[in-house]
Amino acid sequence: MSKSTAPIGSEFSVRDYSLTGANTRQAIENGLSAAEWYHSEIPRKKLKLLMKRRNAPAIRDTVIWIALHFVFATGGLYFWGSWLCVPFWFAYGVVYGSACDSRWHECGHGTAFRTRWMNDVVYHIASFQIMRNPVNWRWSHARHHTDTIIVGRDPEIAWMHPISLILKALAFVGIVETWISLKTLMRNAMANLSQEEKDYIPESQWHKAIFWARVHIAIYAAVLLISFVLLVSGAAWKSLIPIFLIGGPRVYGCWHFVMTGLLQHGGLAENVLDHRLNSRTFYMNPISQWIYWNMNYHIEHHMFPMVPYYSLPALHEMIKDDLPPPNTSIWDGYKEMMGSVMKQRVDPNYAIRKTLPPTARPYRDHLHKAVPERNTETVSSDRGGM
Repeated sequence: MSKSTAPIGSEFSVRDYSLTGANTRQAIENGLSAAEWYHSEIPRKKLKLLMKRRNAPAIRDTVIWIALHFVFATGGLYFWGSWLCVPFWFAYGVVYGSACDSRWHECGHGTAFRTRWMNDVVYHIASFQIMRNPVNWRWSHARHHTDTIIVGRDPEIAWMHPISLILKALAFVGIVETWISLKTLMRNAMANLSQEEKDYIPESQWHKAIFWARVHIAIYAAVLLISFVLLVSGAAWKSLIPIFLIGGPRVYGCWHFVMTGLLQHGGLAENVLDHRLNSRTFYMNPISQWIYWNMNYHIEHHMFPMVPYYSLPALHEMIKDDLPPPNTSIWDGYKEMMGSVMKQRVDPNYAIRKTLPPTARPYRDHLHKAVPERNTETVSSDRGGM
């Protein structure tokens, strides 16, 4: 995590996004850590039904997911050396390098399958594909839900001020993020956990973080060795096939999960205790929604994280009258988000404050009254979009 600074006299305020700095202490002192969050009211019996986990939907989607790996990889290998292989590798990259993010996420919550070991198996596979230490990120994400976008507490804030648009653009290719992930895995494999990792990972889990980092690094090393052996054996471009199959898709296929992931909280408020102010729900096409496992219902997910992905559409219908109007598409979400982000580059205290429908309970500003006043833009419910 980094510390953002700005020249004296500018409109930027200093933000320390590390988990051990001044903003951490400030968040705790202001009551923003492990605080009371707003949530829409749902009858207990209905919520219990929504939270019910089932194996069948997740098994169906996982079988399709695995089958698509084989289908697209087979096509890429069969047409290797021809331009016809490109669409197959492109599709394989998305299935491997993007769909893994939502599988990692949902199985990390333990809500995709009713059977625990099924969640664990898919979670570990997806963690490997996205190059995340499965132990570190399980606890990191738990903190993200406890202290969502609270500066100094949330280790998963994607939009740090001052915002670098160059780094955000590079994330769609994945080279920088992959290098950072590999360095973290290498460091963990050498039994080195950072102070921030130690802050959110229980000490009893440290040895597991080291073990799984070593497993991941060993597999990647084996892939590189196989590729090198093929190269010196005269396989030429075919020596890249192992990398195209394992590891490489994290670079060339990550664009979809980056595209959707940036929309989750981008352009919205930090240090608030109402997910309607710091999270975004948006509609999307059926293919992207399947890849994303319904995480486009992101306000709903943060309010009720134990509701499985296949029940999020029903949850949305149940509470949408208490939420800001969803963005009508991915494109509509990006228009809104980037307009706000460009203003945040000048004033990091700026944030969108969407107008709630008349049926919604008002934003409970007193829940985060310790936070300084923000420059916010009201976005009305009749805003159009594509």
